Amino acid sequence: MDPFIARSPVDLLAVVPYAIGFHPEDSVVLLAFGPQTPGGPRRAGESFHARVDLPLVEHQQREIAQVLREVVRRHRIGMVGLVLYTDDVAAALLFADLLVPELVRDGVAVVDVIRVADDRYYPVDHPDDPGTPFDLSTHPFTAEQVLTGRVVHENRAALVDSLIGTDDEDEAAVAAAADAVVDELLAAGHERGELGDLLVAQARWVQRKIRAFVRSPKQLAPSVAGRMLVLVAFDALREVAWAEMTRTDSARHVELWRDLTRRAPADLRTGVGSLLAFASWLAGDGALACCALERCFGENPDDRLAQHVIALIESATPPAVWSPIPESSLRLFRAGAGTAAS
Repeated sequence: MDPFIARSPVDLLAVVPYAIGFHPEDSVVLLAFGPQTPGGPRRAGESFHARVDLPLVEHQQREIAQVLREVVRRHRIGMVGLVLYTDDVAAALLFADLLVPELVRDGVAVVDVIRVADDRYYPVDHPDDPGTPFDLSTHPFTAEQVLTGRVVHENRAALVDSLIGTDDEDEAAVAAAADAVVDELLAAGHERGELGDLLVAQARWVQRKIRAFVRSPKQLAPSVAGRMLVLVAFDALREVAWAEMTRTDSARHVELWRDLTRRAPADLRTGVGSLLAFASWLAGDGALACCALERCFGENPDDRLAQHVIALIESATPPAVWSPIPESSLRLFRAGAGTAAS
């Protein structure tokens, strides 16, 4: 997201849906702006935004508050805004009391603490305040994001639903193509005694198709989509696809892997799901990354790339730290033999 200067509570509220990808409900949203500078002013520029469900029980709120505080401290964030989406006044006040004083003690400037309910915002520390109505549809920031084509979903459930395909005929064609590729690989493996050399050739195919999509995005034909889904189910081939990602073209990778996630048979979602999750994180869309993991893995992903994405999200690691993987480090091109599917 491009830099944006918030000058009022409504400005902060306008940032939230575009920062997290949907309109939150029963949530804690922490907008963090810029690191602290030792002995000097706080800087804007680098930022992260976090959203978690707002618990109603105190010990759970305390745990969430501690996690958010630790993330802010780890990244030496100098300025934050806190928005609590709930109609429970007491729950909002309790959470603010648990987190805000700790942030202030850490030297963090808390620019605003707002509760939002029913299209009104309230200062959390004035429970009797009647609230102020607001309409984000007319906000300049909303208009700017609409012009750039950014999509905001109604809620988190709608974001998850956006990863579910709706074209039954296409999904059947992709599944049939995937079955044919599996048969092809099995036959080749039996003939050669191993899949190593064959997978090296397939890795080059994966690279070509991804690079072609990044240059000129166009939905893959069912036969190509089915082959891609089967190939990225192999650990080493998934690494090849992963190594193609850079921050500059991360949005194109999100587009590719999101489309394939929607079209993937259930037994082929894990490989593509971890690639979508990583691409989403790299593009700064942590909410989509989380939804991709949920859609493709459920609650306990055992895929290594998926676990890596979870660690990046939980630690609020910024995409700026990412360096593309050099081809020379890819095990398939180093070894070229004996690779198993995940």
